[in-house]
Amino acid sequence: MTAYSSGDLPVSINHEEYVDLPGGVCVRFESNGEAKDVFLRGEFEPVVQLFPDCEYVFESEGAAYRLRAGFDDRMTVERV
Repeated sequence: MTAYSSGDLPVSINHEEYVDLPGGVCVRFESNGEAKDVFLRGEFEPVVQLFPDCEYVFESEGAAYRLRAGFDDRMTVERV
């Protein structure tokens, strides 16, 4: 499993990769058909389900991050 950090942003990850962000946030996803079930802090339930070309913005440690689901098995993580 490949790990990225906030210094790598923006980054496009697949379902076998994750991004460690400040404040103990670990962004990862599992594919659910075309949708992506997004997990942020090791939860057992997804925080949000993103369909292709949809996005979700959250804050951690005073910074905002955007997650955007792709049509392939990838999701972009970027700081906004």
